[in-house]
Amino acid sequence: MTTPQAAAMPPFHLAFPVHDLAEARRFYGGLLGCPEGRSSPDWIDFNFHGHQIVAHLAPDECNFSAVSAVDGHGVPVRHFGVVLSMAQWHEMADKLRSAGTEFVIEPYIRFKGEVGEQATMFFRDPSGNAIELKAFANLESLFAK
Repeated sequence: MTTPQAAAMPPFHLAFPVHDLAEARRFYGGLLGCPEGRSSPDWIDFNFHGHQIVAHLAPDECNFSAVSAVDGHGVPVRHFGVVLSMAQWHEMADKLRSAGTEFVIEPYIRFKGEVGEQATMFFRDPSGNAIELKAFANLESLFAK
């Protein structure tokens, strides 16, 4: 299966719970640099690298503790993210480190020397939602077996 070009790929939509919209605004809009779209007193749309993510105020739904073993790490089972270019990934890793971000999984190269080798990092937003940012030296290996 070949990987579609980014421009031809339809944007996805993801809605997720947060316990505080002001914190979500600071985290997604400020730290991650996601432009804000529409909003209401109960939700905020963000442009997450061309995809629509929506932070919904739902404090009772913010408990995500399940992990799965991947490459010797406990990867949060419930997570979302984006595949960046390698340069963007390094830039974001530096920005997050400089901001004092606590990583669930520190930035590193996963599956080194194997098909699907990738740079990855996991961190949580202020409501506990896990986010993975990854990059491939060769994007064609995104779906390789």
